[in-house]
Amino acid sequence: MVHDGRLEHAFLHGFADLEAREPVGEDTVFRVASISKTFTAIAVMQLWERGQVDLDTPAADYLSAYPLLAAEPGLQPPTLRHLLTHTAGIGELRTPYDLLRPNAGEGVRAGRPVPSLAEYYRRGLRIDAEPGTQWTYANHGFATLGQIVAEVSGVPFDRYLRERVFTPLGMADTDLIRTARLSGRLATGYELRARGLKAVVDRERTTPGASSVYSTPRDMTRYLCALLGGGANEHGSVLSPTTLATMYAAHYQPDPRVPGMGLAFFRGAADGHRFVEHQGILPGFNSQMFVAPDDGLAVFALTNAAHRALLWLPGEIEGLLRRLLGLPEQAIRTDVPRRPEAWGEICGWYSLAGRVTDIRARAMAGSAVEVFVSGGRLMLRSLIPVPTMVRGLPLHPDDENDPYAFRIDLSRFGIGKARVVFSRGPVPGAAALHFVPIPLSLHKRAAPRLSRR
Repeated sequence: MVHDGRLEHAFLHGFADLEAREPVGEDTVFRVASISKTFTAIAVMQLWERGQVDLDTPAADYLSAYPLLAAEPGLQPPTLRHLLTHTAGIGELRTPYDLLRPNAGEGVRAGRPVPSLAEYYRRGLRIDAEPGTQWTYANHGFATLGQIVAEVSGVPFDRYLRERVFTPLGMADTDLIRTARLSGRLATGYELRARGLKAVVDRERTTPGASSVYSTPRDMTRYLCALLGGGANEHGSVLSPTTLATMYAAHYQPDPRVPGMGLAFFRGAADGHRFVEHQGILPGFNSQMFVAPDDGLAVFALTNAAHRALLWLPGEIEGLLRRLLGLPEQAIRTDVPRRPEAWGEICGWYSLAGRVTDIRARAMAGSAVEVFVSGGRLMLRSLIPVPTMVRGLPLHPDDENDPYAFRIDLSRFGIGKARVVFSRGPVPGAAALHFVPIPLSLHKRAAPRLSRR
């Protein structure tokens, strides 16, 4: 926990290597996974500060290593801003075949050569949707941003981050690549099996700008200080305060009630206290960062052995942030009256746009969601293989002034109480369902065939 520019509390527990009984320490090296995206975004914004890139210029203007290919005629080219907000129209997988490969085709066994992005995307990177119209979490977009930084700056991306982001902030034990100096202190990642913990297969990532950074608790403390300090800490500066504030601002919101995306950062609010956050997920490693800039407070967690931490770790760390801010736990409101007159507009089937292979989105929401009335209550069910979700969860009214705002209780999954809002279209009736704070949207569709089955 960092407060007002200094480390206020650190808790270290367990082992970096279970077999060797090596304890976790401040200088243990972890893989921070998708938190790497925030470093890549800082590099892009450094180029923007120097006038070397424009956020609303087509990304292809800065990219020569491989083409960005429109899946159909008429799609506009994605910009850097689209890439930074996961709205470039890029899917989660290069091809459907990656679904059958380890780590969705984004990894090679440690010790083997990692292909260049020019080789990895030699057939081009597909744009499947009109940029700016839908949010799809895509590592390939941030890998492309890293390639653009290298091409515009003329410096290899790993060296760029080391010289212009990590070193100025005093992050001497942080790198995009696994150097010999870091490998000796790298924690082993584990997964929980029926017979106990098992070390995961060690793989290097092929999407470096999205997920490859290695760091330590000590260095991440310095990073949090910079994120709270307007882009600077006691060691140096990487961005101006105005630029960092721009990164925290909303650049994509599917609905005004959804905090939406900043530039690489997810946005949120806790009873009026704004925060930005990001999660990191790799086999054997999970990390979570929450930064409340107005309160000068940040909380960060790393683990190399946790069961399904991708579900519960964000809720745990947000709950800790709320307690540190003196806020009550999130609760289902019982003082908001039901508004059955609006239920007819809301009821129906909602489905995701994008590829069937957008596995993260479909794991979160299912291939379709139905809103229906049962026993005098408005319910939401999702077509994912979890009995509770198939049976349905009550939609609890969450705003006395907004009959289209609700909250569902996902505490049994460790997620907490998630907000759901419905937006209306040009014709009567709800047109879309939005999850808060992740800007994931489902659009109303005709009922699928055999829906009851």
